[in-house]
Amino acid sequence: KITQPLQFKQSEITHWLSRWEEINGEVTNVLAPSREMSEPMQINSEVTAYSFDRVIVCDTTEIAQFLIANNFHFEHNCAVLSIDGYPENIFSTVMQMLKQNPDLKVYAFHSATPRGVTMINELRNNPNWFGGNNLIIYDLGLLPRHVFPSKNMWILKSDDSARQGRKIPAEVKQTLSIDELAWLEAGFYVELESFSPRKLLQVVSQGIAKTQAVANGYSSASDNSLDSGDDGIILIGIDDNNRNVGFFASDSFG
Repeated sequence: KITQPLQFKQSEITHWLSRWEEINGEVTNVLAPSREMSEPMQINSEVTAYSFDRVIVCDTTEIAQFLIANNFHFEHNCAVLSIDGYPENIFSTVMQMLKQNPDLKVYAFHSATPRGVTMINELRNNPNWFGGNNLIIYDLGLLPRHVFPSKNMWILKSDDSARQGRKIPAEVKQTLSIDELAWLEAGFYVELESFSPRKLLQVVSQGIAKTQAVANGYSSASDNSLDSGDDGIILIGIDDNNRNVGFFASDSFG
């Protein structure tokens, strides 16, 4: 028996949803497609004088939009952005506010894809993000290592993902295991969108809670006591200049 990939076009899903609504009534909790908001929004100068305790950077606009729609930014006093600059109309203003906080906590939230695993590298080195800033970046996942022990994640595979996997930068490859690299280069991937909304909110909320103890105990790049521990956080990398720059990755997904 040859298994066939389970793939749908967006137009098919839209048709099925419309048909379901004809029979069962309107679905009110579906996010509308994100709109590009190019016109800058004017924000009161008294507001921009402040910053945030933390920022969640997502690898897709859809996940950032989802967190914002669920008021995650209000409940956790954090900014929510996407790596490609969503929300466009306040992105530059929010970035200016974030860089005013020298103790800012940065969290990356992404799919287990070649693009996702390279996010940390971009956040650390791109001057448009936090390149040159002494900040710790926390990787909430999803990483291939989170996928391996699971029996119920929706694993996809494509030639395009395989090509992207073979182009992962060398500095990113150093943070991944041999098995993780082989998995990505073979074209496998798991998208955050395959998880339930409840699970996604749980992962980010618990990830922030877990990292608080790490942040309070982290004092220098030579502190090896944080390499692993009961808090579920593993130290992945530290900047070569012995600065308080590096990133932590959770050893589980939620």
